[in-house]
Amino acid sequence: MIDIQVTDLSIEFEVGRKILDGLSFQVDQGERVGLLGRNGAGKTTLFKILTGELLPDEGEARTAPGKGVGLISQIPVYPPEYTVLDVLNTAFDHLRDMEREMAQLAEKMGEGDKSALSRYDTLTALYERQGGYETEMNLNKVCNGLDIPPAMRSQLFSELSGGEKTRVNLARLILRETEILLLDEPTNHLDLHATQWLEEYLSRYKGTVLAISHDRWFLDKVVQRCVEIHDGKAELYSGNYSFYVEEKERRFQEKLKQYEKEQAKIEQLQEAADKMRLWAFMGNDKLYKRAINMERRMERLQTTDRPTKERKMTMGFGEKEFRGDEVLTVKELTMGFEGRTLFENVDLEVAGGERIALLGDNGTGKSTFVKILLGELEPTGGKLRFGPTVRIGYLPQLVTFDHPERNLVDTLLWDLNCTPQEARDTLAAFNFRGEDVFKQVSDLSGGERSRLKLCELMHQKINLLILDEPTNHLDVDSRDWIEEAVRAYEGNLLFVSHDRYFINEFAERVWMLEDRHISDFKGTYQEFLDYQERQKVYAKNSPPPEKEEPKKDKPKRPGGTKELEKQVAAAERAVAKAEEKQYELTQRAEEVSDNYLELQKVYEEQRELEEEIAHLYTVWEALAAELEEMKQP
Repeated sequence: MIDIQVTDLSIEFEVGRKILDGLSFQVDQGERVGLLGRNGAGKTTLFKILTGELLPDEGEARTAPGKGVGLISQIPVYPPEYTVLDVLNTAFDHLRDMEREMAQLAEKMGEGDKSALSRYDTLTALYERQGGYETEMNLNKVCNGLDIPPAMRSQLFSELSGGEKTRVNLARLILRETEILLLDEPTNHLDLHATQWLEEYLSRYKGTVLAISHDRWFLDKVVQRCVEIHDGKAELYSGNYSFYVEEKERRFQEKLKQYEKEQAKIEQLQEAADKMRLWAFMGNDKLYKRAINMERRMERLQTTDRPTKERKMTMGFGEKEFRGDEVLTVKELTMGFEGRTLFENVDLEVAGGERIALLGDNGTGKSTFVKILLGELEPTGGKLRFGPTVRIGYLPQLVTFDHPERNLVDTLLWDLNCTPQEARDTLAAFNFRGEDVFKQVSDLSGGERSRLKLCELMHQKINLLILDEPTNHLDVDSRDWIEEAVRAYEGNLLFVSHDRYFINEFAERVWMLEDRHISDFKGTYQEFLDYQERQKVYAKNSPPPEKEEPKKDKPKRPGGTKELEKQVAAAERAVAKAEEKQYELTQRAEEVSDNYLELQKVYEEQRELEEEIAHLYTVWEALAAELEEMKQP
């Protein structure tokens, strides 16, 4: 059975420029398909057509009638008083309708209406089959997987950030058991653990999935085949992302060989036709006719256009020569904010040439650790020392420029002190061409600003490159450009990333920041994952601990239950105060949305506040759990 049918779909927003131009493909029931293509290729436009938000100029895109369709990027509007829990519970509206009807039928049966019995039995069976008795368990399971803690569930949905709303909406769609899921960058607002949970869920999901994603590891784990939108049409690949990459290259080489074969034959025929035309001038009409026939044959042979690829970057980093083995020494490093400890007593040594991935969940302090390395923050304890010849280059997650009003050429002229031709050549190497080089920096997308910053870094003499989420906001082609540059770089590399494809490509050592400590694993990311799996198996198969003697009553907490209740209340007030500040920052972001520099400052404050709130939640939950335990008889 076909769940998604796209037939001869065409739409244009500018006269003469079709976004989709005869797009056709289908997705069968239960398939998990990845939708690929450059930014602007029309992927999100297709989703809007499938959900009825847009109407095509020609053709049609439809889903199977009677099946529920969920779009992750389309967040419904809820009443202002709705909490996160209220939003999540809308997934069970159909079950609540059943409950009401069952209550009405029970009343009728109590009044002696035997005709209601059959309907009641049918409805009860359907209610049980659709998980009516397991709603709370399922809700907790999904919320735990997607990192939606109890404190967040009591917040007003309208006060959440855009990323938090997206995460809650994803949870709602999963709980609703929608038959067709349209996922638009589903992993953008998830940390590693939540992303892994989503991958496991989708691998068991019985419905149909069409997913737009730049997360190549996610595509490899989840999708069974790929559809690439190229020049408005669909190119089909019957495998995951890795298969797509290999098959696309194979098709390119095959088409190139066909083109070269045709060109060689055409050249041979052209040479023969030219000779016959020359001889025909000497009075031989038959040779002239043969020349005409050859030229017609040449026209029929010209069937293959020359295949093209995206241009690769042609530059490398201007690396500074490194002397000595000592790059970085970290001793008993500790960092905290207002009583909250992010990490403590961290000891690390980095030698020349190492490539290190700094991993950890959102809010654990990865960006703070990087800021300490860059000298932007002072640690609360411990020390660090760089080697005497170390020179750092840094690509931040949120790229800013001192003069966003300048265009791209002027930015390079001022920042790199180069000639206009050198600036144009450098920009062209990073695919900034034509009129694009005269755009103001403030008009660039996040991905374009990252590319421009990387463009500048290429000219600097560095031997320690620090990257903070370098592939965020970038399409697959742009990620390939950055990876090509990093691959050519031979100095030390330290990077924070959730892009597991990038991590797996470059990490030769893994620092995992969790539980206020950094564990140091010397090996690749895949070896790190294998190690984690072995640890899980070991823990599962290890013999149970020997039975201990009954423990004496543990000493009472100073102040008893009342003191702990005060601490829980104080923790709740701290969370509420931080959430009020978060709401104020959201309002502030809207007020300064036209002021590029002010907006960057607000974003920075929001990121730091999110880390603080994550810690406050942890403290509140720990105290609440301890209080509940003390109250138990």
